[in-house]
Amino acid sequence: EVQLQAFGGGLVQAGGSLRISCKISGVTRDDAAIGWFRQAPGNVREGISCIRSSDGSTYYADSVKGRFTVSSDNAKNTVYLQMDRLQPEDTAVYYCAAGNFIRATPMMPLWYHSWGQGTQLTVSS
Repeated sequence: EVQLQAFGGGLVQAGGSLRISCKISGVTRDDAAIGWFRQAPGNVREGISCIRSSDGSTYYADSVKGRFTVSSDNAKNTVYLQMDRLQPEDTAVYYCAAGNFIRATPMMPLWYHSWGQGTQLTVSS
């Protein structure tokens, strides 16, 4: 059974940084992807980043490219999302998920079958 748990959200001032984590267990597929998603009230869930398990390649949505960095620590079965230069529009519930890596659209929520509970990020202006 695949289980994911995202944690580390909080309240940050605009321009600040935060790192959130996703503890993972039960992922055995060789070419899996671990994705980060976010959803603000009234908005659809947005894929913002993912990391491919087979080679560690990373992908980012334009909205976070250059500000967010995804990484993994395989020894700890944990994937991180370092978020820098945060802005109020980054306020959302952040989720991590495990799924199949699809090169054409790696951050499409449809490809992800196991989701963790979300962690709230609030960025104040």
